[in-house]
Amino acid sequence: MKKMIAYCGLDCEKCDAYLATINDDNALREKTAKLWAEMNNAPILPEHINCLGCRADGVKTYYCESLCGVRQCALKKGVETCGDCPELETCPTVGEIISNVPEVLENLKGTNRADK
Repeated sequence: MKKMIAYCGLDCEKCDAYLATINDDNALREKTAKLWAEMNNAPILPEHINCLGCRADGVKTYYCESLCGVRQCALKKGVETCGDCPELETCPTVGEIISNVPEVLENLKGTNRADK
């Protein structure tokens, strides 16, 4: 599995925070901060939109680093992604993401492939 698949199965390479970071795109940071602030009813500012990927070394958004329950659970269990967890099919935490973005299940089921 490629390193840019998050613990939950989302593809970090498609995330606006990642794209804004690697392209140093302040307009995308502003757009993403505004959208995420509205979606989460939280004070998210453009300077908060910096991330190199959930499982990669380097900077992460505050949410991903500190608040994401999926990431915290995976780190605690010591799994590469939720795809390595025996509770994947019954987990309500990652289940919500899977129900909203079905392709993450395919990303997670690819965890044990040789192209990690």
